[in-house]
Amino acid sequence: MAGSKLVLEARVSINGFILGLSVVVIPLIRTWFGRHDWVFDYLTETPGKIAISSHIALINGLLLLIYKGPLYKVAVRACFLGVTFGCGLIISFSETTWTHFGWYMCSLSFFHYSEYLVTAIINPRSLSLDSFLLNHSVEYTLAAVSSWVEFIVEKLTVPELKQLSWLSFLGLFMVLCGEGLRKAAMLTAGSNFNHIVQNEKAQSHVLVTSGVYAYFRHPSYVGWFYWSIGTQVMLCNPLCILAYTIASWRFFRERIEEEELSLIHFFAEDYVEYKKRVPTGLPFISGIRVN
Repeated sequence: MAGSKLVLEARVSINGFILGLSVVVIPLIRTWFGRHDWVFDYLTETPGKIAISSHIALINGLLLLIYKGPLYKVAVRACFLGVTFGCGLIISFSETTWTHFGWYMCSLSFFHYSEYLVTAIINPRSLSLDSFLLNHSVEYTLAAVSSWVEFIVEKLTVPELKQLSWLSFLGLFMVLCGEGLRKAAMLTAGSNFNHIVQNEKAQSHVLVTSGVYAYFRHPSYVGWFYWSIGTQVMLCNPLCILAYTIASWRFFRERIEEEELSLIHFFAEDYVEYKKRVPTGLPFISGIRVN
């Protein structure tokens, strides 16, 4: 049953994401009739907006015909993330000063989509719409919106701040490394990984200490921490770099302490010994104290 669920929902999400990503066809068609540097201007003007809106409406209609109920909910979320990724690619490869925001759109949409897809692969029993992490928390949503507002306000008032390419490349590097580490942690943990801290030990629950877990006790949090800050470094958002660093640090400190309480309860001395050997991986966070 779990296997069929994995295959079906994973396949539906892939189809939805690819259909959403097909939005890149619009600027490709445009380049056949004009110069490449006209694409961004065309897409931000009325004809371009109509073309993109019509394309999205057509895809959504197609998804409604193909999928029903829960599967449609999976498909439409994956499609939304595919459209966002596609628009990010369009901006990234257009001749515009918004290039780094295009990188950000790609990073954000890929993070959320890959969370769902990897969960479908490693732990289909825990798979749900929440696995996209789109509704992670009110604080998470406010943090994202705040970063968009800061970027736009500073781009309009201090445009030269948004053209620090070396800083954006550093942010991109942090995002790629953070994303890679988090997904490596999820794949290594396999069915032991869950987006929700577990208070009861499952029969299949084992202590994972190999792979990236040999270097960090909480590699998925380390990856998410640096990915999160990296998105703001990429956008050259000084206020959000500081705010994200503080908020993420406090969140993961509390999350790690909560999780380690359960892990000590599950694995007793084995986890205590592992805790002594391997650091959390996050600066100035040592985890729960054990007497």
